[in-house]
Amino acid sequence: MAKQKFLLIVCGPTASGKTALGIQLAKHFSTSILSADSRQFYREMNIGTAKPTPEERIAAPHHFIDSLSIEDEYSVGDFEREAIGLLTTLFKHHQVVVMVGGSGLFLDAVCNGMDHYPAVAKDIRQALTEKLEKEGLESLQEELKLADPVYYEQVDLQNPNRITRALEVFRASGKPFSFFQKKKKVTREFTPVKICIDWERATLYDRINRRVDQMMEEGLLEEAKHLLPHRNQNALQTVGYKELFEFLDDNSTLDEAIRLIKRNTRRYAKRQLTWFRKDETIQYFDPTQLDKVIPSIEEQISSV
Repeated sequence: MAKQKFLLIVCGPTASGKTALGIQLAKHFSTSILSADSRQFYREMNIGTAKPTPEERIAAPHHFIDSLSIEDEYSVGDFEREAIGLLTTLFKHHQVVVMVGGSGLFLDAVCNGMDHYPAVAKDIRQALTEKLEKEGLESLQEELKLADPVYYEQVDLQNPNRITRALEVFRASGKPFSFFQKKKKVTREFTPVKICIDWERATLYDRINRRVDQMMEEGLLEEAKHLLPHRNQNALQTVGYKELFEFLDDNSTLDEAIRLIKRNTRRYAKRQLTWFRKDETIQYFDPTQLDKVIPSIEEQISSV
């Protein structure tokens, strides 16, 4: 009988220490890491996405980082298909593979498969695009809050692509986007083991603030200047870049932009936590007790 395969998922909010723990697990089990951070896919976005350093990528093989250009169209479904294909190959050589990321939708797609949504007419998509251009993102946020309060609490509210997609489905079907997320799980050829570092909220927020300061010291502003001509790409509709684009447009001071990056990142982390708290299969570990993670995983593997 073939050995059971295990996908070790290091999930959780931004700045929680996922990268370091993922590398520790990959080195211990002599295996590879799949990145499920949807912003780290893009080659042009480095400092603002907190990618693993070159040294960290040498310490353990990483997949999907720098795999796309910001000009590429890429969906959760694309990631699911490519990740499952890669896992099929990796599991031929490894009993254990590690996946690291804070994008709950991407992690869920790999573990449980994708939902199926109704077709959307082009005129609906065009109408929402025009509303975004004329009235701004806040108008779409308000519409989503009324149409689908459940998804409103989950989605990255600074991501117009996600918000527009949810409203497309609502306008096309008359049903909330979250209605179509109640899917049946697919059967995978591996067992997910989900790990999260459980920081106190105030400590996590302090880590976020300090990380933003570090990003600025490392040259995030220069990176944003370089990316400014591409600001309308979906990949760049994200915290850390949008605020600096506003500064570069002379719509705010640099201090205000940094303050907003910190605030919006904290808000994003809160939404990530809301998403992950719904998953009862996640195992939480206090950051002072991470030495218990590997023994816990080995016990689960040996018990199969």
